[in-house]
Amino acid sequence: MTARIAVLASGRGSNLQALHAYLERVGGAQIVRVGSDRAESGALGWARDRQIATSTIHGGGNDATTLLEILSESRADFVVLAGYLRLVPPEVVRAYRGRMLNVHPALLPAFGGPGMYGARVHRAVLDSGARLSGPTVHFVDEIYDHGAIISQWPVPVFADDTEAALAARVLRAEHLLLPRVTHLVATGRITLDDTGRVTRAPARGERAAFLLATPEDDVLAESMASAIGA
Repeated sequence: MTARIAVLASGRGSNLQALHAYLERVGGAQIVRVGSDRAESGALGWARDRQIATSTIHGGGNDATTLLEILSESRADFVVLAGYLRLVPPEVVRAYRGRMLNVHPALLPAFGGPGMYGARVHRAVLDSGARLSGPTVHFVDEIYDHGAIISQWPVPVFADDTEAALAARVLRAEHLLLPRVTHLVATGRITLDDTGRVTRAPARGERAAFLLATPEDDVLAESMASAIGA
């Protein structure tokens, strides 16, 4: 059975595109809806070009009724926040607890919370003197960047880094990490139990499929597979 995924994005949708490409290769899940709080977002335009259903979330992106209706109409099994800058209403979080993921461009719990997105995150990392940054994929709860962490991938911070240089390096890791974690959650390999603990159930033969999905990234993907538990 193919899992149905709704993606929420506020910007151009590069993580959306990486997720779509990965799922097209490995199967098991598909993107059935793209929603955005910005009517002119690049993510919506990209989805329309590929005949993926789209929705603009009005009410500042925080209208719980509208969002629940969109997800219900889409028959979404899972929700992925891929650069979605709004706090998801608690009613929606409760409805999709354990089935909603977010990607954050820093190693949570550091550099997260309200207002910590985009260049602000990378500037804070540089100002702190941290030598490592990288993406975090986590289950969503009612607090910004707070839910149970599924996986993180460290990337180096160099002494001469600019915000843009660090952002590009972290984004590359996001494009590899988010699709793989999403696939593992959507296919039941990673779950959130009743105590809020992330659990993993390795399946025989899955590791090879994980690696072969993107041959050009085999070395990095293999390390990520180990980190995620694939």
